[in-house]
Amino acid sequence: MAEAERVIGTPDTPDAGADEPEQAERAEQAQERPKGKRKIAVLFAVAAFAYALDLVSKMIVVARLEHHEPIKVIGDWLRLEAIRNPGAAFGVGEAFTIIFTVIAAAVIVVIARLARKLYSLPWAIALGLLLGGALGNLTDRIFRSPGVFEGAVVDFIAPKGFAVFNLADSAIVCGGILIVLLSFKGLDPDGTVHKD
Repeated sequence: MAEAERVIGTPDTPDAGADEPEQAERAEQAQERPKGKRKIAVLFAVAAFAYALDLVSKMIVVARLEHHEPIKVIGDWLRLEAIRNPGAAFGVGEAFTIIFTVIAAAVIVVIARLARKLYSLPWAIALGLLLGGALGNLTDRIFRSPGVFEGAVVDFIAPKGFAVFNLADSAIVCGGILIVLLSFKGLDPDGTVHKD
């Protein structure tokens, strides 16, 4: 009987040789699912942190710094100065506020779609920074004056000889730099590494 079960196999004791690759693949998929979910959680946690930091900083700047003299942080090298920027980075394209709003919304949609295939922690952090920064500036575009989808972004970090920016801009730039570095290293969002 034992010999017959070994040869034929039973539901309780399948033939080890026949199903090994399939069982190994199922076990690998089961391990990947929680890892992928953790990476998505990291992405959204980083995005929430960057967004909250940007939102709180802008609320403080509008309440305490707008319509006041700039605050010198490091002499003339770094000031905090509240300005409203209807354009993109460096004040470019002030007449295209609605276009920048649409671009920010598109970035958010693309990141949300890409998150389903995310198995890389560095990519989760990079995309989280991009998402948080895009949400921060999109919130200004939607809710600040002069109107919906035409709102001016609150900028307040003013280094000498450089454009005034905010924490959302910083998150976007840091996320973008990280993505470029990951691409140069050949690391894809799904965790695979390729060498060209």
